[in-house]
Amino acid sequence: MTPTARPASRVAAAAIALITWFALGLQCVMTYQQSLPQTLWIVFAYFTITTNLIVAAVFTALAFDRTFLRREWVVAGTMLSILLVGVIYALLLHGMVELSGGSALTNMLLHMVTPILVPLYWIAFTPKGHLSRHHPPRWAVYPLAYLAYALVRGSISGQYPYPFVNVIKLGWGQTALNAVIIAAAFLFCSYALVFIDSRIGHHQAA
Repeated sequence: MTPTARPASRVAAAAIALITWFALGLQCVMTYQQSLPQTLWIVFAYFTITTNLIVAAVFTALAFDRTFLRREWVVAGTMLSILLVGVIYALLLHGMVELSGGSALTNMLLHMVTPILVPLYWIAFTPKGHLSRHHPPRWAVYPLAYLAYALVRGSISGQYPYPFVNVIKLGWGQTALNAVIIAAAFLFCSYALVFIDSRIGHHQAA
Protein backbone atom coordinates (compact mmCIF):
# COMPACT_ATOMS: atom_id res chain seq x y z
CA MET A 1 0.00 0.00 0.00
CA THR A 2 0.99 3.63 -0.20
CA PRO A 3 3.17 4.93 2.67
CA THR A 4 0.20 6.80 4.14
CA ALA A 5 -3.29 5.43 3.62
CA ARG A 6 -6.05 7.82 2.55
CA PRO A 7 -8.26 9.09 5.41
CA ALA A 8 -11.37 7.50 3.85
CA SER A 9 -9.71 4.09 3.69
CA ARG A 10 -8.65 4.35 7.34
CA VAL A 11 -12.15 5.32 8.43
CA ALA A 12 -13.62 2.42 6.45
CA ALA A 13 -11.06 0.02 7.92
CA ALA A 14 -11.82 1.29 11.43
CA ALA A 15 -15.54 0.69 10.89
CA ILE A 16 -14.93 -2.87 9.73
CA ALA A 17 -12.56 -3.50 12.65
CA LEU A 18 -15.07 -2.16 15.19
CA ILE A 19 -17.91 -4.24 13.75
CA THR A 20 -15.78 -7.37 13.80
CA TRP A 21 -14.43 -6.85 17.32
CA PHE A 22 -17.97 -6.19 18.53
CA ALA A 23 -19.25 -9.38 16.88
CA LEU A 24 -16.42 -11.46 18.34
CA GLY A 25 -17.00 -10.02 21.81
CA LEU A 26 -20.72 -10.65 21.57
CA GLN A 27 -20.07 -14.21 20.44
CA CYS A 28 -17.93 -14.80 23.53
CA VAL A 29 -20.66 -13.36 25.76
CA MET A 30 -23.33 -15.49 24.12
CA THR A 31 -21.16 -18.61 24.40
CA TYR A 32 -19.83 -18.04 27.92
CA GLN A 33 -19.39 -21.31 29.80
CA GLN A 34 -18.22 -21.18 33.43
CA SER A 35 -14.85 -19.57 32.65
CA LEU A 36 -13.14 -17.47 29.98
CA PRO A 37 -10.63 -20.22 29.00
CA GLN A 38 -13.45 -22.72 28.52
CA THR A 39 -15.42 -20.17 26.50
CA LEU A 40 -12.44 -19.43 24.25
CA TRP A 41 -11.83 -23.15 23.80
CA ILE A 42 -15.38 -23.53 22.50
CA VAL A 43 -15.42 -20.38 20.37
CA PHE A 44 -12.07 -20.93 18.69
CA ALA A 45 -13.09 -24.30 17.37
CA TYR A 46 -14.64 -22.51 14.40
CA PHE A 47 -13.08 -21.23 11.18
CA THR A 48 -15.61 -18.41 11.27
CA ILE A 49 -14.19 -17.11 14.54
CA THR A 50 -10.50 -17.49 13.72
CA THR A 51 -11.02 -15.83 10.34
CA ASN A 52 -12.98 -12.93 11.79
CA LEU A 53 -10.22 -12.51 14.36
CA ILE A 54 -7.77 -12.16 11.46
CA VAL A 55 -10.10 -9.62 9.86
CA ALA A 56 -10.25 -7.65 13.11
CA ALA A 57 -6.45 -7.63 13.46
CA VAL A 58 -5.75 -6.72 9.82
CA PHE A 59 -8.33 -3.96 9.68
CA THR A 60 -7.21 -2.54 13.00
CA ALA A 61 -3.73 -2.29 11.48
CA LEU A 62 -5.20 -0.65 8.38
CA ALA A 63 -7.10 1.85 10.50
CA PHE A 64 -3.94 2.87 12.35
CA ASP A 65 -1.82 2.68 9.17
CA ARG A 66 0.68 0.42 10.91
CA THR A 67 2.63 -2.83 10.42
CA PHE A 68 3.11 -5.27 7.57
CA LEU A 69 -0.58 -6.25 7.84
CA ARG A 70 -1.25 -3.28 5.54
CA ARG A 71 0.40 -5.07 2.60
CA GLU A 72 -1.79 -5.75 -0.42
CA TRP A 73 -1.27 -9.51 -0.40
CA VAL A 74 -2.23 -9.70 3.29
CA VAL A 75 -5.46 -7.78 2.69
CA ALA A 76 -6.24 -9.93 -0.36
CA GLY A 77 -5.61 -13.16 1.54
CA THR A 78 -7.79 -11.96 4.40
CA MET A 79 -10.53 -11.16 1.92
CA LEU A 80 -10.36 -14.64 0.39
CA SER A 81 -10.56 -16.33 3.79
CA ILE A 82 -13.56 -14.32 4.94
CA LEU A 83 -15.22 -14.90 1.57
CA LEU A 84 -14.73 -18.62 2.16
CA VAL A 85 -16.58 -18.18 5.46
CA GLY A 86 -19.48 -16.48 3.71
CA VAL A 87 -19.70 -18.93 0.82
CA ILE A 88 -19.53 -22.05 2.99
CA TYR A 89 -22.15 -20.61 5.31
CA ALA A 90 -24.48 -19.74 2.43
CA LEU A 91 -24.07 -23.08 0.66
CA LEU A 92 -23.70 -25.59 3.49
CA LEU A 93 -24.69 -24.15 6.87
CA HIS A 94 -27.43 -21.55 6.44
CA GLY A 95 -30.67 -22.53 8.14
CA MET A 96 -29.27 -25.55 9.99
CA VAL A 97 -29.87 -23.90 13.39
CA GLU A 98 -32.69 -21.56 14.34
CA LEU A 99 -31.24 -18.46 16.02
CA SER A 100 -32.73 -15.41 17.72
CA GLY A 101 -31.69 -12.30 19.64
CA GLY A 102 -27.97 -11.80 20.18
CA SER A 103 -27.11 -15.13 18.58
CA ALA A 104 -28.88 -14.13 15.37
CA LEU A 105 -27.11 -10.75 15.34
CA THR A 106 -23.71 -12.34 15.90
CA ASN A 107 -24.37 -14.92 13.23
CA MET A 108 -25.31 -12.22 10.73
CA LEU A 109 -22.27 -10.07 11.49
CA LEU A 110 -19.73 -12.90 11.36
CA HIS A 111 -21.18 -14.89 8.46
CA MET A 112 -22.70 -12.22 6.24
CA VAL A 113 -21.63 -8.67 7.09
CA THR A 114 -17.85 -9.07 7.26
CA PRO A 115 -17.77 -11.35 4.15
CA ILE A 116 -19.43 -8.47 2.27
CA LEU A 117 -17.60 -5.48 3.80
CA VAL A 118 -14.06 -6.83 3.38
CA PRO A 119 -14.35 -7.43 -0.40
CA LEU A 120 -15.97 -4.01 -0.79
CA TYR A 121 -13.00 -2.49 1.04
CA TRP A 122 -10.57 -4.35 -1.25
CA ILE A 123 -12.42 -3.12 -4.33
CA ALA A 124 -12.60 0.50 -3.16
CA PHE A 125 -9.33 1.11 -1.34
CA THR A 126 -6.64 -1.54 -1.91
CA PRO A 127 -4.09 -0.64 -4.62
CA LYS A 128 -4.22 -3.10 -7.49
CA GLY A 129 -1.47 -4.72 -9.56
CA HIS A 130 0.69 -5.91 -6.65
CA LEU A 131 -0.36 -9.57 -6.45
CA SER A 132 1.49 -12.44 -8.12
CA ARG A 133 1.17 -16.19 -8.69
CA HIS A 134 3.40 -16.70 -5.62
CA HIS A 135 0.69 -15.43 -3.26
CA PRO A 136 -2.04 -18.13 -3.53
CA PRO A 137 0.14 -20.81 -1.86
CA ARG A 138 0.73 -18.37 1.02
CA TRP A 139 -2.99 -17.73 1.34
CA ALA A 140 -3.69 -21.47 1.40
CA VAL A 141 -1.49 -22.01 4.48
CA TYR A 142 -4.10 -20.64 6.89
CA PRO A 143 -7.16 -22.69 5.80
CA LEU A 144 -5.00 -25.84 5.54
CA ALA A 145 -3.59 -25.22 9.02
CA TYR A 146 -7.12 -24.73 10.34
CA LEU A 147 -8.25 -27.99 8.71
CA ALA A 148 -5.43 -29.89 10.37
CA TYR A 149 -6.27 -28.23 13.69
CA ALA A 150 -9.98 -29.08 13.36
CA LEU A 151 -9.27 -32.72 12.53
CA VAL A 152 -6.78 -33.19 15.36
CA ARG A 153 -9.07 -31.41 17.80
CA GLY A 154 -12.02 -33.50 16.66
CA SER A 155 -10.11 -36.78 16.95
CA ILE A 156 -9.28 -35.89 20.56
CA SER A 157 -12.63 -34.48 21.67
CA GLY A 158 -14.93 -36.46 19.38
CA GLN A 159 -16.62 -33.22 18.31
CA TYR A 160 -16.08 -31.61 14.91
CA PRO A 161 -16.96 -27.95 14.27
CA TYR A 162 -18.59 -28.51 10.87
CA PRO A 163 -20.62 -31.41 9.44
CA PHE A 164 -18.54 -31.62 6.25
CA VAL A 165 -15.38 -32.45 8.26
CA ASN A 166 -17.08 -34.79 10.72
CA VAL A 167 -14.92 -37.88 10.35
CA ILE A 168 -17.11 -39.89 12.75
CA LYS A 169 -20.21 -39.52 10.56
CA LEU A 170 -18.64 -39.23 7.11
CA GLY A 171 -15.50 -41.34 7.36
CA TRP A 172 -12.05 -40.27 6.26
CA GLY A 173 -12.74 -40.78 2.56
CA GLN A 174 -15.69 -38.38 2.30
CA THR A 175 -14.05 -35.91 4.67
CA ALA A 176 -10.89 -35.88 2.54
CA LEU A 177 -12.97 -35.43 -0.62
CA ASN A 178 -14.82 -32.49 0.94
CA ALA A 179 -11.50 -30.94 1.96
CA VAL A 180 -10.05 -31.37 -1.53
CA ILE A 181 -13.12 -29.78 -3.15
CA ILE A 182 -12.99 -26.77 -0.82
CA ALA A 183 -9.21 -26.42 -1.23
CA ALA A 184 -9.48 -26.61 -5.03
CA ALA A 185 -12.21 -23.95 -5.04
CA PHE A 186 -10.11 -21.75 -2.75
CA LEU A 187 -7.04 -22.03 -4.98
CA PHE A 188 -9.10 -21.40 -8.12
CA CYS A 189 -10.50 -18.23 -6.57
CA SER A 190 -7.02 -17.24 -5.39
CA TYR A 191 -5.49 -17.41 -8.87
CA ALA A 192 -8.58 -15.73 -10.32
CA LEU A 193 -8.07 -12.88 -7.86
CA VAL A 194 -4.44 -12.51 -8.92
CA PHE A 195 -5.57 -12.33 -12.56
CA ILE A 196 -8.29 -9.78 -11.79
CA ASP A 197 -5.87 -7.71 -9.69
CA SER A 198 -3.28 -7.65 -12.49
CA ARG A 199 -5.85 -6.65 -15.10
CA ILE A 200 -7.20 -3.82 -12.94
CA GLY A 201 -3.66 -2.69 -12.11
CA HIS A 202 -2.69 -2.71 -15.79
CA HIS A 203 -5.80 -0.75 -16.72
CA GLN A 204 -5.18 1.84 -13.98
CA ALA A 205 -1.56 2.27 -15.06
CA ALA A 206 -2.44 2.68 -18.76
